[in-house]
Amino acid sequence: MKVLVAGANGNTGRLLIKNLKADGHEPYGMVRKEEQKANVEKLGGTPVLADLTKDVGYAVKGMDAVMFAAGSGSSTGAEQTEAVDRDGAINLAKATENLGIKKFIMLSGMGAGDPERGPEELKHYLEMKGEADDYLKTTELDYTIVRPGGLTDDEGTSKIQVGETVERGTIPREDVAKAMIAALQEPNAYHKTFEMISGDTQIEEALKTLS
Repeated sequence: MKVLVAGANGNTGRLLIKNLKADGHEPYGMVRKEEQKANVEKLGGTPVLADLTKDVGYAVKGMDAVMFAAGSGSSTGAEQTEAVDRDGAINLAKATENLGIKKFIMLSGMGAGDPERGPEELKHYLEMKGEADDYLKTTELDYTIVRPGGLTDDEGTSKIQVGETVERGTIPREDVAKAMIAALQEPNAYHKTFEMISGDTQIEEALKTLS
């Protein structure tokens, strides 16, 4: 599949490019700056220069699937969180749907459906993530919304626990990337929203248990 990854220069985005390539897909990495293109190429992806807050139709055109893994970062303030984590995600989903592309994988966050569950300092971020998720659910896209717990840079185990809600915990970014990629080709993961932490079930098997 030709897969566009928005946020390809982020920690999880880079792992998506690397693992998509390893799995035989054709990854395209959306980045905002010219100097970030080399990072995408180094990982085996094709860079696409685009800004989530502007027209992204040309970046999405010709793709088989789209993944949103972008984030404004923790030090950018509320305005940027709204512009990227909510409006940017919605903008990308609209462009995907308008071009007739069906598969859309959203990297969200644990507690996005209920920001009161999260830490106070993440409340606004989770609200914006939740609003983007809510929009995605109104589309005709075969979406999957992945809400991981605390992200670590540990080596992945390919074993996870999933559910509508799960106990707060952590998960390696690598396993999040692998689960997002597995969701592309697991029909049982379409039109699903789930939380995810490290667990005892192989990723592909865990996705089959979603209800």
